[in-house]
Amino acid sequence: MQYRNFGKTDFKVSALGFGAMRLPTRENENGDRLSESIDEAEAIKMIRHAIDQGVNYVDTAYGYHKGNSEIVVGKALQDGYRDSVKLATKSPVWLINKPEDFDRLLQEQLTKLQTDHIDFYLLHALSRDRWRNTILKHDVLKYAEAAKQAGKIGHIGFSFHDEEEVFFEIIDGYDKWEFCQIQYNYLDINEQAGMKGLKHAASKGLGIVIMEPLLGGRLANPPQDIREILDENGKKRSPSSWALQWLWDQPEVSVVLSGMSNLQQVEDNLASADQSGVGLFDAEDQKVIERVRTRYSERAAIPCTGCSYCMPCPNNVNIPRNFELYNGSVIHDDVEGSRTTYNNFFDEENRASACIGCRICEEKCPQKIMISDWMPKVHSALK
Repeated sequence: MQYRNFGKTDFKVSALGFGAMRLPTRENENGDRLSESIDEAEAIKMIRHAIDQGVNYVDTAYGYHKGNSEIVVGKALQDGYRDSVKLATKSPVWLINKPEDFDRLLQEQLTKLQTDHIDFYLLHALSRDRWRNTILKHDVLKYAEAAKQAGKIGHIGFSFHDEEEVFFEIIDGYDKWEFCQIQYNYLDINEQAGMKGLKHAASKGLGIVIMEPLLGGRLANPPQDIREILDENGKKRSPSSWALQWLWDQPEVSVVLSGMSNLQQVEDNLASADQSGVGLFDAEDQKVIERVRTRYSERAAIPCTGCSYCMPCPNNVNIPRNFELYNGSVIHDDVEGSRTTYNNFFDEENRASACIGCRICEEKCPQKIMISDWMPKVHSALK
């Protein structure tokens, strides 16, 4: 295992971290993040094997597997394994309706995880609304600092899902952040925090945890034309390894989380992590990734650039997000993945089905997309 600096802390973190969001379930050994029926024996075996091979960062959250991920991780870290890792979990900030809720939820998590402290504690999935209307409104950071002072938390950070400008607002809005967790991969360099956010966080000395390095597994199983580009130069890397090595080449990256669902994925990622390092992804490799990005963009069905000039919609439809999900289903040959997000992680009032065909958005679209014609097609494909 290779180890990397975790921001300004004195912690040397394993290049690979174990993400406990897609653990094997009794219905599906390849994991189902919506299922609470975790195959505990297999999950514990996987987590402990990863730790035995040098992984020293395990990440979970209050809501993963409908609350059962923390319980299983807590069991996996018994028998001496807790002392071998740094444990990360996340405060479900959407459940904080008054300041005291922070302490109540933290205590519940400590109990589930069978530990007296959480090494790396994140405010989960911050957005502009959650930052302004929960974290600041309820003075949550004061409570987090008190928990740290009491020894219940080692380091305070946040995970993020919103636009780049919001990331800068949050990261510059509090001078005691120690780390952050962002979605980042070779296709998402301009999405959410993006590469600019990565570099800004690193410039402030934060440890940076990468989530969705394989875009929910899509980059591990690319369409055939993408796979052919990756295979052309004869490096004999798997699609997963291409994506992971691209990340590990960047010195700003502290640890890459992988939501591993079976033992083979653990083994493959351990082998890739063992070969990781800054400066090992050469210029020819970068050219391959550029070609892959170009090919993916060519696969898109709708020429939406995500500029959001079409917004706001008078009927609250999130037009760019609907197009992003539909394009994702086409680009990655993965209708089910987009369908799961559309129906489970996307408010119904924002879905394509809410479009009333007013065509106001079309007057603003620089790409001249016939948005009102596309919306019924999007909903029909993803419902």
